[in-house]
Order: sequence, then structure tokens, then C-alpha cells
Amino acid sequence: MKKGTIIRMFVWVLATLGIMSTVAKAQTPLPKLTVLNIAVEGLHLSPKQAGDMVRRELAKIAKYEVLDKYDVMYLINKHGLKIDNCYGKICLLDVAKVISSDKMLTGSIERFQKTITITLRLIDVKSKSVEKVEIKEFLYLPEHLKTMVTLSIRKLFGLPNNKEVVASLSERNKMENAINTPAADMLKLGGPRMGFTMFTGDLANQLAQPEYEGGYDAIPLMFQFGYQFETKYLNEGNFQALVEFIPMVTGIDQGLFIPSLTILNGLRSNKSGWEFAFGPTISFTQQAEGYYQNGAWVKLNDTDDRTQITQNIVTRLDSRGEYQINTGFVFAFGKTLRSGKLNIPVNAYVVPHREGIRLGISFGFNSRKNKY
Repeated sequence: MKKGTIIRMFVWVLATLGIMSTVAKAQTPLPKLTVLNIAVEGLHLSPKQAGDMVRRELAKIAKYEVLDKYDVMYLINKHGLKIDNCYGKICLLDVAKVISSDKMLTGSIERFQKTITITLRLIDVKSKSVEKVEIKEFLYLPEHLKTMVTLSIRKLFGLPNNKEVVASLSERNKMENAINTPAADMLKLGGPRMGFTMFTGDLANQLAQPEYEGGYDAIPLMFQFGYQFETKYLNEGNFQALVEFIPMVTGIDQGLFIPSLTILNGLRSNKSGWEFAFGPTISFTQQAEGYYQNGAWVKLNDTDDRTQITQNIVTRLDSRGEYQINTGFVFAFGKTLRSGKLNIPVNAYVVPHREGIRLGISFGFNSRKNKY
């Protein structure tokens, strides 16, 4: 026999065996599984409704032939069985004999203070033993009970779950999102902020100059203290959209009083807490008009004959000047840490300016105050 003919025959045999194996698997009946009622405590849900919920979710995983509730009730009524309080193994095994079920699934859904505990037990009828048990504690979020049941069932049968969804429904310190704060269209947070800011370039030089030259005789590294008003106005998926109002005072450590207001709009990750924000900043600083002569700053009001001035007249920081509004634009990034209900934001920021860049680091703490 030729070599090519042998190879073709071998391939044909393998293909035939594969088809036969697939057909055999398709014809193998799935084990029959029955769910009666699920015990409920502390929730606005009846045991029958809980049983229907578990039954529907079980049918989705397609590991068992979940017996139809109407067929089960027909057989139960036909044999005069009582299942109102049938949650234990002995009772369930008696029912399984009548309805010819291979597996029985029972359990409970209980509320305890601010948690919901779901317990599921899979009973093997043939061995008369509890085959699997799954106990999972969730946060008290009854509007997500269906999702909790799904997660518990999948865990019971060793199927993978979305880790972020599980964390959002079970971890108290998880960042707020649309899952664990479903009723919140807007979240408000507030708390103190503090940190340091550093001036560079001409700004640093102007601050360091002595007061008689219009400077502040200050070190261009100053302490800041203020308060952050934060509102999360979008809270969907993996991100939060937020707006922040931050009034702050700079330079108190050096005897200065430089008030400012910063308005930031940004995004924060629900998963990691990393955030990015940007927006305008307004400060009130003493400024004056003047010009540079031989490298020295000369205040315009100190000049008797202004007609002799040939240099460009500019406005800059001057401790002898009047308070005026000074504007800038802030780019900030950072991370919000969590400790219980406490948020601990840590941020770095930069404020570009034609006379020098201002850099800073700030941190603070806040917690959720209310929700709408």
C-alpha cells in the first residue's frame, strides 16, 4: 500500500473517532439538579422568590439539568410532601427520591447589620453527603442581590468571577463606584489639604529679594494650608469624574499671607485610585508696575520723571505694591489611598508661568459626607 494512501486512512480514522467522541459527549445526559426554596432572613424577599433566583442563575452555567419548578411542584403535590421548611439534608434527600434528582441545592440568604451572607450547599443524593459548600459575605447592597447570587454560584462550581465586581460588593474599603454606591448620582467629599510649594526662575528671585527692593525676603519654598471641597458628579465603570474647589493660604510659615482658590476638574480610577486633574487657579498677591534698570528693579511710583523711562514697563511681584488678582493654570496628578472610610489624597502639581514654574506636593484626608 502506498504511503499517501496510509496517511489518508489514518487521518480519516482520527476524524471519525473525533466525531464519535463528540456525539457520545452530546448524548451523555447532564446530572439532574433541583432547587426548592432558599431560606431568607432580614430581606424583603420570600424563600420561594430566592429559590427562583438561584434556579435561574444555575440554569445559565449549563453544568446540570435544572429541573423545572412546575414539574417539581407537580410531583411534590402528587405525593403530598411539605417543603415550606425543607432546607436540611434529610428532608431534601426524601424529596430527591420522589422527583428522581441526582443533586439537591439548598442554602440561605441572611442580612446581619450591614452585610448580606449567602450560603449554598450542594448535596449528592447517591452518597447522601454534602458535596460542596460556599459561604460568602457581601456588603449590604440588596439592589445587587442577583449579582451576589451569581458570584456565589460560580464560586461554588469553581467558575471564574470578575475580581473587581467581587471587591466592589464585598470590600468595605473599596473605592466608591456605581456598584457599591448605586443610589449616589453625586458624592460629596471634603477635608483639609496641606503641603509645600516651590517657586523657580524669576519668581524665586523676586521672593528672595529684600523688602526694600520689592522682594519678600523669603525662601522660595513655602508651606500651604487649606480645605478641599470635592464632588464626584459621574461615577460609572472604572472611572469617577470629579470637580474640586480648593481655597488655600500660602506662606504663613514665613509671615506671609497669600490666599488662593483653585478649581480642578479630573478623572480618578475606581480600581487603583490614580487621578489626573487640571484647572485654573486664582491668587491675590501684591504687585506693582516698574522696570529694570541695569538689572535692578525700579518701582514706577518711585520715578519722578516718567518721560525719561526707555525700558519696558511690566507688572511683577512687589511687597510694596497693591493686592491684585493673579491667574494661572494647574496640572495635577496623584493617588487617593484608602483606610477604612477615610480617603487620603496625595498629589503633585505644576503651575507654568512666564516668570518661573511653580511646583508643589499636597496631601490631606476626607470621607464621604452625603449622597443624593
